[in-house]
Amino acid sequence: MIPTTNRYISKDPAILGGEPIISGTRTPVRAIVELWRSGMAPEEIAANLPHLTLAQIFDALSYYSDNQKEIEQLIVQNRVPSQYDSPEHNRLGRSGAELAATVWAHEDFSDWEK
Repeated sequence: MIPTTNRYISKDPAILGGEPIISGTRTPVRAIVELWRSGMAPEEIAANLPHLTLAQIFDALSYYSDNQKEIEQLIVQNRVPSQYDSPEHNRLGRSGAELAATVWAHEDFSDWEK
């Protein structure tokens, strides 16, 4: 295990290829960051991941703040492709892709005429 400058964050080549994790767990920092970026407050994250303390959550966010490029790369590398991954959706961006998905899923357009 390789300690970092953060108290609760470490890297272990045998766990998730050595990406930063909450020490003593297999929970990657990127997972905490993704939950936080989706709108979850740190207290909500701790409530949804009861094996973690609030201090560990805040330390993961602190690590992210100091190492954004590294964590952003890990998020991209581990992203699960969605049904909206097409050149057109990528061109439109997230909001455009969500709008297009809404339109395509809509079966009766009669209420859109007015």
